[in-house]
Amino acid sequence: MDLLRSLPLGLYLEQPITWLHHLDPRVKLAWLMGFLATPILADPLWRIFLVLLLMGVTLTTLIPLRVWRQQIGWLVALCLGILVLTAVFPDGIDTRHQPRLPADELAFAQATTLPVPPPRTWLNGTIPQPSGLPQPTSYAYVLVQQWPIKITRRSLDLGIRVSTLLFTLIYSTNLYLLTTAPEEITAGLEDLLQPLRRLRVPVTEIALTLTLSLRFIPLVLEEVQNLFRSIRTRAINWKKLGWRGAVQIWLMVTERLLENLLLRAEQIAAAMQVRGFTSPDQHRVQWHQLRLRPPDWLALASLLLLCGARLYWGGDS
Repeated sequence: MDLLRSLPLGLYLEQPITWLHHLDPRVKLAWLMGFLATPILADPLWRIFLVLLLMGVTLTTLIPLRVWRQQIGWLVALCLGILVLTAVFPDGIDTRHQPRLPADELAFAQATTLPVPPPRTWLNGTIPQPSGLPQPTSYAYVLVQQWPIKITRRSLDLGIRVSTLLFTLIYSTNLYLLTTAPEEITAGLEDLLQPLRRLRVPVTEIALTLTLSLRFIPLVLEEVQNLFRSIRTRAINWKKLGWRGAVQIWLMVTERLLENLLLRAEQIAAAMQVRGFTSPDQHRVQWHQLRLRPPDWLALASLLLLCGARLYWGGDS
C-alpha cells in the first residue's frame, strides 16, 4: 500500500489521537462550512486571519511533523507561487483614452471663445512657478517599481485573495479528513440529513453508499498499484513499441483495472448478502454514538464568535 501512504491529501490519521479527533463530526463539519463560507466577500485581512487560524489549530493539535510537512508542504509552496505570480503580473485595470481632438471639430471652431483671464501675478509683477508640493498622505498605487517587476495595490490584493482562498479551501477540508474517520463523516451527514426523510429522501441509503465509497477508495488504489508494479517488472521497452503499442498496452491495463474493480464490488455485495444485509433500514449498523459533549458546545460557541467577528470586521469595504 505504498501508493496509498504516499498520497498527500485525504488520509485519516489514526495515531496520535488529538483533541480534534474527540470532537463530534457534526461540529467539525460546521466548522468546515464556516471556513468555506466566511472568506466569501471578505477583505484580505480576514482571509489572512483564517490562514493563521488554520495554522494555529494544526500546531495545537500536536500533529507529527512528518504528517504536517507532507500535508501542507506542497500546498504552501503552491500558494506562495500563486501569490508571487499574481502580484507581479499586470493588475488588469484598463486605462481610458480620451481623443485629442473634439468629436465635432468644425462646430467647436465656430463656437465663440470666452475671454482668457489675465495670469495672476505677485506684487512684484512676477508669475509664480508651480513647485512640487508634499502629498497629504503616504498613499501610492504602485508599491514596487523595479523593471521588469511592477507590483500595484490591486495586483497584491488579488494575489492575497487567490492564494489565501486556495489554501483555506484545500487545507480546511484536508484537516477535516485528517482527524475524522470515514464512518464518522457518514454518521454525521446522516444525522444532519434526517429532516429530509419527511420529503421521502433515502437518507440511510445515501449514507451507506457514501460509506462504501470511502471504504472502496483504498481498494482502487491497491489495484492501481498492483498493475503499475506488474508493468514495471516486465521491463517493457516503450521506445520500440511506439505510441500505438503504448496506447494498446494502457488500454489493456485499464480494461484489467475495471475488471478487478467490478470483481471487488461483486465480492463486497456477496459478503453483505451472506451476512443477511437486506436493506439499510432493516439492517442498520451503528458506527458511532453521536452525542454533544462540553468540548463540542465550546467549539460551537467559538464558531458563533467567528461568524460574528466576520460580520463585524471582515466585510470587504
